[in-house]
Amino acid sequence: MTSDRSDDPRANFAFFSTEYAQALQAYKAIEEQSSTLMELGVTDELRGFIEQFIEMASRVRQLAIDKDEPNFAEWFTELIEKAESLRGAIV
Repeated sequence: MTSDRSDDPRANFAFFSTEYAQALQAYKAIEEQSSTLMELGVTDELRGFIEQFIEMASRVRQLAIDKDEPNFAEWFTELIEKAESLRGAIV
């Protein structure tokens, strides 16, 4: 998006709402598939999915901080913490 987004609170809200919904959906998919992937012995792939998720969520969280959107930053922080916990459970 252009710099106009940074000046428009409604556009910021729409952008971060969409990003959060997509991130939440992605996290749920990873969480739901994690046990199956571990049973199949593809833990490296699972770890890679989680790493990609954490990187994406961290970028959006930082953008939320930069755009003074503390609620979205907090919600992304929570998702990141959940993903890090899931990553720690991979054996």
